[in-house]
Amino acid sequence: MINTQLIASLQQELRAKAQELGFAAVGFAPAQDDSLRAQRLHEWLDAGFHGDMGWMQDRAEVRQGPQSMWPEAQSVIALGMSYAPDVDPMALEGDPEKARISVYAQGRDYHDVVKKALKALARWLVAEGEKRGLEVALKVFVDTAPVMEKPLGQAAGIGWQGKHTNLVSREHGSWLFLGAIYTTVPFVPDEAHEDRCGSCRDCQDACPTNAFPEPYRLDARRCISYLTIEHKGMIPLEFREAIGNRIYGCDDCLAACPWNKFAQVAARHKALAPREELVAPDLAELLELDDAAFRAKFSGSPIKRVGRDRFVRNCLIAAGNSGNRALMPQVESLCSDGDATVAESALWALERLREAL
Repeated sequence: MINTQLIASLQQELRAKAQELGFAAVGFAPAQDDSLRAQRLHEWLDAGFHGDMGWMQDRAEVRQGPQSMWPEAQSVIALGMSYAPDVDPMALEGDPEKARISVYAQGRDYHDVVKKALKALARWLVAEGEKRGLEVALKVFVDTAPVMEKPLGQAAGIGWQGKHTNLVSREHGSWLFLGAIYTTVPFVPDEAHEDRCGSCRDCQDACPTNAFPEPYRLDARRCISYLTIEHKGMIPLEFREAIGNRIYGCDDCLAACPWNKFAQVAARHKALAPREELVAPDLAELLELDDAAFRAKFSGSPIKRVGRDRFVRNCLIAAGNSGNRALMPQVESLCSDGDATVAESALWALERLREAL
């Protein structure tokens, strides 16, 4: 027989422990699959909106719900860690000398930071369960497994999935990294968060590439974050000018959200503070990176995952959009790069700079 009082006290202590470990938000949701969430996932995949991210299609049946992945799961612990910026993410828009890196990638790799905290919380939960004679089994996830963290976060009450498809929090705006723990402990679910977007469409209007065919639906194939991070090979010509000086990710739809006025930098996890040299990096210096220099510069950063060639490709698109003819020597030197994508991007950028007044 389940001791509800015992589980309730454990749940209360778990909330406090999560905050102690640096999580700004914590909530609980039932682990049962949700047919509506599963239907929306399959409709999105059938529309081809996932682009080249074949891994989303490959494990769709497991991704559609917690118990589809792990039938023994009874509860989902949804957690959010703040990375709220202390500068305007749009401040460098149109700067001909600087490159723009998404706020989330300016600090340490969030996978490492969030996973470390999740594992610490998981160890605590197992140990506390044992003290109470409660057997605890669990699985920990942070953006590296077929888990739909955003709808689970909404179900757990830590925010709602906004029109830009990302989670929005009344306290932390759009700046939360999400993690989840599936467990066999039947915790009491929190109330699902209501949608607070209302008639606002600021995020939709802010998108430079019109990546939202409708509210709450993203066509990743048009998203600058997808194009600069996930997409391999040449970036389609139709999107290059709109990319501007963004070289890794895009914050426009997040930064446009009015709820961000409530986000406090004080809530940001100390390990997620931005590295000074990545807040406003010089485009000229980035264009000169070879593989060894790239790896050294971005050690411990999520940017390292894309590799030097894809990163320099992005920098060349930004150079071509800059109108800054002082970048021509660096661009010209890359026209004969060993990577065909880099070389072609350099030729495109050089032609654009030659046309610049």
